[in-house]
Amino acid sequence: SHERICWYIARKFDSVVASVGYHLSPEPKYPAQTLDSLTATVHFLKTAENYGVDPDRTIVCGDSAGGTFTASICQELVNRRDISKRHAQVQIYPFLQALNFNLPSHQKNAFIALLSWEHTVRFILKYLKKDCSMKEAILAGSHVPESMNLKYRKWINPDLIPEVFKLGYKPPLPTSFLPQVHEETKELFETRLSPLLAEDAVVCRLPDTCIITWEHDVLRGDGLLYKKQSEDNNVEVTWYQMEEGFQHAL
Repeated sequence: SHERICWYIARKFDSVVASVGYHLSPEPKYPAQTLDSLTATVHFLKTAENYGVDPDRTIVCGDSAGGTFTASICQELVNRRDISKRHAQVQIYPFLQALNFNLPSHQKNAFIALLSWEHTVRFILKYLKKDCSMKEAILAGSHVPESMNLKYRKWINPDLIPEVFKLGYKPPLPTSFLPQVHEETKELFETRLSPLLAEDAVVCRLPDTCIITWEHDVLRGDGLLYKKQSEDNNVEVTWYQMEEGFQHAL
């Protein structure tokens, strides 16, 4: 699906591109995909010179779920002492959190083709091999205890979204917490699936970051919140908004 894009990047920027063929769902269980990507990234960074690449001039890049892997990998690399820390990351319409599915972009782009509001949660549940009957509860936020909402409110909060991206936004009605759904979906709160839940001590050590969001995308809010979190932790951030773009349009 991405071969032409990778060839284009290699030619356009006179660069070496290594595309990771991680195992696809549903056969291998989460987090096999992230671990595959992490293993390949570490191997490439350690052997970059074999490919004519300066290990201090490498970029970890991904789109959509690949953006999740990219963020997770860069967080795990901050504690590695055996590889260069001078890489960078590029996030293209990334999925970065599974706490709040009622951000302004979720409401505005709920019925956009290819990745609707409901399909986002359904795909995640499929990815985790969970019962899709929990979809409505998760969309409503019933999987998150109040203590967790309060803890992560500093990073996952509609108030942090710039006003220009909140036109027509209506705060959702309060919902009841469902402990059983929470217990069944605890993977949603791991930083490998929700990188926005990482502690500040990790975020402040992340590499230079480029975030690309798309106008008609349910995940636009994730990218904007990641931008805010990174900037508040003094990470160098470049951000682009692709007008009229939508999820998977790359």
